[in-house]
Amino acid sequence: MHVLTPAPAVTTPNAAMTGLAAPSRGSAELSTWRVRMEPGSAGPEHSIDREQVWTVTSGSMEVTSAGRTETVAAGQTVVLPAGAVRQVRAGADPVEALVAMPAGGRAFVPGSEEPRALPWAE
Repeated sequence: MHVLTPAPAVTTPNAAMTGLAAPSRGSAELSTWRVRMEPGSAGPEHSIDREQVWTVTSGSMEVTSAGRTETVAAGQTVVLPAGAVRQVRAGADPVEALVAMPAGGRAFVPGSEEPRALPWAE
């Protein structure tokens, strides 16, 4: 058994990610983290090579993937398939979500061959 204290937040221009569980912290198969985005902020268009499950805990966010846009509100969950290009945008209020994915995920930005690490999930 491992009891973990949240890691310090990793802040990007679009969000703050707080690592909860990851291989570097004792989890063998799963990475989980908390995301906070300020009103109106948007992440870049990208894909992840693992399935991700986002559960919104406060606020709402707009998710675009595979040509479809959905608003996901507090209490709702969105499942994003591995490899699907997506973009996440915060609504009019700050949004917080819990995210889970299989360990080892990498991000890819369209037009770039080089994967990007997800330090909060490693």
